[in-house]
Amino acid sequence: MRRIVITGNQGYVGPVVARRLRARFPAARLIGVDIGLFADCTTSVRIGHPELDGVDEQWRKDIRDVTPEDLEDVDGIVHLAAVSNDPMGHAFEAATHEINHRGTVHVARAAAAAGVRRFVFASSCSVYGSAGNRSCSEESEIAPLTAYAASKAAAERGLAQIARSDFGVTALRFATACGASPRVRLDLVLNDFVATALTAKRIDLLSDGTPWRPLIDVGDMAQAVAWALARPDGGYLALNVGKDDWNFQVKDLAQMVSSVCGDVPISLNRSAAPDPRTYTVDFGRCEANTVLRGRSASLRTTVENLQRSLRRSRHLDANFRRSRFSRMHVLSQLHAHGRVDSALRPRPASIALFHLGGGVA
Repeated sequence: MRRIVITGNQGYVGPVVARRLRARFPAARLIGVDIGLFADCTTSVRIGHPELDGVDEQWRKDIRDVTPEDLEDVDGIVHLAAVSNDPMGHAFEAATHEINHRGTVHVARAAAAAGVRRFVFASSCSVYGSAGNRSCSEESEIAPLTAYAASKAAAERGLAQIARSDFGVTALRFATACGASPRVRLDLVLNDFVATALTAKRIDLLSDGTPWRPLIDVGDMAQAVAWALARPDGGYLALNVGKDDWNFQVKDLAQMVSSVCGDVPISLNRSAAPDPRTYTVDFGRCEANTVLRGRSASLRTTVENLQRSLRRSRHLDANFRRSRFSRMHVLSQLHAHGRVDSALRPRPASIALFHLGGGVA
């Protein structure tokens, strides 16, 4: 690999992916492509520091505007750019489909036209929807319940039609992300629990704690990306990425966080309506392909590492859900102040002001 493009590299996963690719492909030139809406959403590493994003070159560009000419002489693309969760997908549904589905297919078509050989797509296990007691394998029916999940499923269908022998496409269906990153998100279930335990000294569950979630450490996500870029086969592959023993009930996640963070009390909302987003995932194919070879960290280690990272942050307080650590809060503030339009395209002057100090607290 000589040149690798990482779209959405200034998000939660991007810096960790860049670090892993630097180790796996030391001679490659890493190019970040990001619109910059969340460029200021960091913990303690200052903006512009080389440890933050870890790329050789940064393009401020919307993926919807990428052209084949942009991708000439590129060997591989890691496509992370997306409207990244259910609340944002609900609030900006049309933009979510435009970016996550049509934008993804647009980048892939441009890549194929430019002669790129590898395209790695960050998909999601949420495409399976509510599975009840059934553990979902790659052959299971896809039944997305939200705009975010539906957009990922539609993107997968589009990518499968583009893939060919000389343009290998890998759709990595990631479990729910967790763990430390220079651009950490706290609007993810485990990360939220750790932040709450540190700031409120308690964990309050919005549900009765019985829903199941598959989890994956962000470092394992980066490992899978590196594996997919090096995959020798062309064509299309959809792969569940995670570990079988990382399927957890939400109440067990809370208990683990509590035990690491000083045995803080846990409250359950036993009167909450059932959460339909409950499913476990079969990661047997991921294990058979040794995708996560050498990665053996436990959930406890992930919680401990995240706790240490957040303790070092100068910006974490009890109001973290209305801060730079919540993507929905940042996006809604940008939209409310006219800095992005309903299609989630930035107004350049406004975004410049945002990054010069007018950002979200």
